[in-house]
Amino acid sequence: MKKFLFDLFPLILFFIAYRVADIYVATGVAVIAAVGQIAYIRLSGKPVEPMHWINFAVIVVFGGATLWLQNDVFIKWKPTVLYWMFGAILLGSQILLKRNLLQKLLAEKVSLTPSGWNGLNMSWSLFFLGAGALNLFVAFSGFFSESAWVNFKVFGLMGLLVVFVILQSLWLGRHMTEAADLQTENSKNDQSS
Repeated sequence: MKKFLFDLFPLILFFIAYRVADIYVATGVAVIAAVGQIAYIRLSGKPVEPMHWINFAVIVVFGGATLWLQNDVFIKWKPTVLYWMFGAILLGSQILLKRNLLQKLLAEKVSLTPSGWNGLNMSWSLFFLGAGALNLFVAFSGFFSESAWVNFKVFGLMGLLVVFVILQSLWLGRHMTEAADLQTENSKNDQSS
């Protein structure tokens, strides 16, 4: 839980600053919080995770452009760019490189069939791509105010992620059972040989 809150630190401060001031102050606070987050990790002697570096780069570039040009379009694109990067990395690694990054990251903790790993990787890819598109709709469709977009960025995307993780857990349970059954069957075959 502590790590989860630490990861959300720039987002939480962005939301608070927006409620107190405006989108530009909130963007500046988020950029400073992201810099502080990386500095804290480095000073504590821990390695900075790739996700932190990616988030840091995107917030500095898009937040910096927002502040430099005094145009909130850039900060509104930030969640989409971040999500599309994650989606493209997962999808590209599976399709182009024939590697499953989620399997590489989680294989020691989760046992899945090959189709389970491919399904997991594909579903996360599609989630990130869809969430990025949804952010653009809320930010730029004209149906929502800036305040509604900020609420969506902070609570809506997080809520979607929580629901998706719950659904993934249910889906994973089925594939983990299939993998366990397959391992049991392979063990029996090895013993009978």
